[in-house]
Order: sequence, then structure tokens, then C-alpha cells
Amino acid sequence: MLPYVLPDELAPPLPVDSRQAVYRYLLVHSRGLPNDDTLAQMLATQVGGGGSLPVGLGLAPGEFSALLGRHFPGVTLPVTSRPPPAWDRRLLEEKEELIKLLDACRARRDASERWIGVIVATGCMANDHLWEDLGLWSRRDLSELMVRNFPALAAKNDRDMKWKKFLYKQLCEREGVYLCRAPSCAVCRDYPLCFGPEESSTRP
Repeated sequence: MLPYVLPDELAPPLPVDSRQAVYRYLLVHSRGLPNDDTLAQMLATQVGGGGSLPVGLGLAPGEFSALLGRHFPGVTLPVTSRPPPAWDRRLLEEKEELIKLLDACRARRDASERWIGVIVATGCMANDHLWEDLGLWSRRDLSELMVRNFPALAAKNDRDMKWKKFLYKQLCEREGVYLCRAPSCAVCRDYPLCFGPEESSTRP
């Protein structure tokens, strides 16, 4: 089990009364870096028991500690317990392919883009809308994450396809595998699965 604890005995206590309180606490102690807000949402959601990401947001323990130290120095988060995901080999291979795809499309403006790529790929392994699985508060927050961290890739989603569907479509095109046989999206009977509405917000 990975505790959300940095080796800083002087770290202030964390308010755990609500997701919003945790979110505000993290932002107060953030460094004003790209992805501070995004990561604060994810962490606040997970502390509250939401989202689908494993402990550590899908990062290795050392990477997660580095993320906390860079974005929220001095913050101590409570130990979060949830069972590790039971992913089979196929899902693990998909995750690695998604990480490679996202890494190749990074904006290369901030070091956190690598972490965000791993986190997004991990979220794709779950079953709900990607923004919900990541612990974000709206689909708009996910779209902003994609534009900020992977702008060239995000620009390809010019028809507002659901992000998880879009990322898997990019993998298929990369490998030259086209699983969809519809002549165009407009006439496909599964159009609502790829382009249908997603709930706009879970903000408190």
C-alpha cells in the first residue's frame, strides 16, 4: 500500500471533510505549475473515495512522490486504501501503447506531461467516462488537460469524440488496424457511443 505521505514532519494537517476542502488545500500549497489544478482535482476526488485510478494515480511510488513534491511541496495526504486493479496482460499492453502514444504527442513544455500521460492511460483501463475515471470534475477539465499536455493530438479530435474512444482510435490508426467498418461516422449506428453526450460536471 502506498501512503500519500512526504517525509516532512512540519507538513500542515489535511482537511478531509470534503473534496472541495482538500482541493482548496492542495491549491493553496501548489507552486503555480501547469497541471496543478488538474492534479488537485484528481487527488481530492481520490481522497474522497471517488474516481477509478489506483493508489498513486497509476504512477510508480517514486514517481508519485516526485509528483507530490513538485506540485504540492510540504503537503501530507492521508493513506488511501483501495484494491489494486486486476488487469490482464492485454489491458497492460494497451496501457503501455497508450503511454507511448501520449508521450510521443507531449507539448514538451512541462515535466508533468509524462506523469499526466501515464495517469490518462491508466484511466483508460476503467469503464466509465474518462474524465470520471480520472477523478476530474467535468469533461471540459479533461479537454483542457488534453489541449494543454498533448495539443497536436487534441487538435485531431475536431469532432469532439469521447476521449477514451478517440485515444483507442488513434492506437488503431497507428497500427494500421481499422476495426470500425462504417463508411463514415455520420451513418454509423454506433455514433452515440462515440459522440453521445457525457454528463457535464460533478463539481461540488
